[in-house]
Amino acid sequence: MVAEMNVRELSISKNDRTSMPAIANSKFLTLPTILTLGRVASIPLFVATFFMDGWRGTVVTTSIFTAAAVTDWLDGYIARKMKMKSTFGAFLDPVADKLMVSATLVLLCTRPLEVAVFGQLPWLLIIPSITIIGREITMSALREWAASQGSKLLEVVAVNNLGKWKTATQMLALIILLATRDCSRGGPAILVGSGVVLLYISAGLSLWSFVVYTREICKVLRSQPR
Repeated sequence: MVAEMNVRELSISKNDRTSMPAIANSKFLTLPTILTLGRVASIPLFVATFFMDGWRGTVVTTSIFTAAAVTDWLDGYIARKMKMKSTFGAFLDPVADKLMVSATLVLLCTRPLEVAVFGQLPWLLIIPSITIIGREITMSALREWAASQGSKLLEVVAVNNLGKWKTATQMLALIILLATRDCSRGGPAILVGSGVVLLYISAGLSLWSFVVYTREICKVLRSQPR
């Protein structure tokens, strides 16, 4: 009887150990998820400080966006290294990124660039902004559809290196444009120009990656038996 109880306890302890990663992964609130929630919570403050006059508003706004960009990388790094991935975190992370980026693009489009070399060109940021936001909405719908079709299609639309380059140039462009939005002449015009160029490069990479994803999806669909 005692021997049977010991075997049973040993079996339970083994099952508990093997199920620990699954339990950790199913936690609703992990450190990466808390960082992601922090990014979402910072958006109202980000919007409010954008309309503050003077250099203080610019510094605070740029700092908030830069911190959001850093935590975007950090929460993914922590989730992978410390095995803190969760279903809720995987859902929330891209949503937080899209909300922050979309809010930034819309806000920047509300104020034309006050740089002499560009003149009054209100459409200068509108074109890449519409391209980036439109691509993100379309890709979200495409990934949702792919998830309902099976794992093979879902693997095709997973984030690739091209998407990472798009994100990197996009974040850098927005940081530059936020930091220099109140500069109107002289040296900063070069920085503003580099920010605009990077934003157009990001928009181009967005379209390119969308074409790549679409082409890969078509290949998978053609290979499937009818």
